[in-house]
Amino acid sequence: MPLSFPSPTAARDDLDGLLLLGGQPTVENLVAAYSQGVFPWPVPGWPLAWFCPPRRGILRLASLHVGRSLARAQRQSLWRISFDEAFGQVMRACQAQPRPGQDGTWITPQLVRGYEALHAAGHAHSVEVWEGDELVGGLYGVAVQGVFAGESMFHHRPNASKLAVLALAGQLRMRGASFVDIQQLTPHMAALGAEEVSRDEFLQMLSAEQSATRHLF
Repeated sequence: MPLSFPSPTAARDDLDGLLLLGGQPTVENLVAAYSQGVFPWPVPGWPLAWFCPPRRGILRLASLHVGRSLARAQRQSLWRISFDEAFGQVMRACQAQPRPGQDGTWITPQLVRGYEALHAAGHAHSVEVWEGDELVGGLYGVAVQGVFAGESMFHHRPNASKLAVLALAGQLRMRGASFVDIQQLTPHMAALGAEEVSRDEFLQMLSAEQSATRHLF
């Protein structure tokens, strides 16, 4: 049975923005969640948890910062960048990526199955960075109603994930998007110009950005 999500404004700020417990990461549930600015984040020992945090990480495409060394790496790179060629491989590489300060990964087998189904339905997408036939970096995320939510990224070479972000930003800008929902601000993304906004501001941005006719990929 599909989930019925409460208003995101009802999220529990004392629990990092917890909105709902339970359900499965089905295509229907994931589309309904992302259309309201909600995302799943598994918590050990709990049913599947769905969140809309009080502070939200975003990357305004007009504010994307490309430093000199990254711009040089982009100009000189011989890597090939693709879209949606290896979604499952990217997701599993993100699952295996070591995260400083984290024990294990939130990308559970349940979520892998859910997002692979979402990809098959045309709502989840990946960016791949290739060195020959080797996948050396990439990211994946969800595109619902003309808004892209970045989920995770990985790199096996310096700057590989950042070049994936630059490729994504170029694609989204070309299709008329103005920002990327990155959910949580990290130092990696802050270096590229990402910032935090309040839940209320994010929900206003989400509503203004949503378009049933904008196809990002």
